[in-house]
Amino acid sequence: MSTRRTRLLLVLAMAFLCSVLSFVSKPALSSRGRVSLSMAAKKDFPANPVAVVTGASRGIGKAVALALGDAGCKVVVNYASNEAAAQAVCEEVKARAAVKGGTAVAMKADCSNFDEITAMFQRINAEVGSVDVLVNNAGITRDMLAIMMKPTDFTDVISLNLNGVFFCSQAAFSSSMMKSKRGRIINIASIIGQIGNPGQVNYAAAKGGVIGMTRAMAKEFGGRNVCVNAVCPGFIESDMTKDLNKDAYLPNIPLKRFGTPEEVAGLVRFLALDPAASYMSGHCYDIDGGLAIGAT
Repeated sequence: MSTRRTRLLLVLAMAFLCSVLSFVSKPALSSRGRVSLSMAAKKDFPANPVAVVTGASRGIGKAVALALGDAGCKVVVNYASNEAAAQAVCEEVKARAAVKGGTAVAMKADCSNFDEITAMFQRINAEVGSVDVLVNNAGITRDMLAIMMKPTDFTDVISLNLNGVFFCSQAAFSSSMMKSKRGRIINIASIIGQIGNPGQVNYAAAKGGVIGMTRAMAKEFGGRNVCVNAVCPGFIESDMTKDLNKDAYLPNIPLKRFGTPEEVAGLVRFLALDPAASYMSGHCYDIDGGLAIGAT
């Protein structure tokens, strides 16, 4: 081999080696010791995050409030009318979670009312702290066949179950999460928003809208390190389902039972607080015993 060719091969080998070493040894910190852009985007929650749970005086909302309290959160238990029930939830959170720093405070606001929502989040920021987690759970049903449904039966459900999710998410993001560059929003949707159900045109429309809203917000809020996801329960043991004829529904549920509020709360807690969920955004997670298999 000629000397000239040998030198050329040596130069090329050294250049390749330098490029490899530069790639694998590139530090997370810049030469001035500052965190790189990709690392700076991720901010950890404080030891006791502030978590707002709407409609938390009963059912799934109560279970979520207790689960987040158990994890050490400062929980805002939102309610619309039943102050006694909300205060009872707060006392239970405190009794169960004090060892981890968890606590709770009840705050009244009709989540279909923009002004009341705005006032509530202003109070939260002033009295509790910057919001880290928002769980949009407040909702109602006004079931009726579409041909017989009154206008208010439709608009009342849309106002709370859909508009309220938007207003609360907007308030949490603009008042806290956008500035702190961290946050997680979990919207309680429903498999009914995916597969529909006779007598629930209004509810299906609202929950289907929540699913679409979740995906759009995830794309908008992601730049501020805010994850937005939806949880889609199937038939869960609650006040909303206590009068249902289970025998009519169980044949279509592979697990042959209704779910529990605690099972839904466990999924919400994971999405809200677990480090493993920090790269999950814009998705809908069914918790339905398999009822909606193949729907999405």
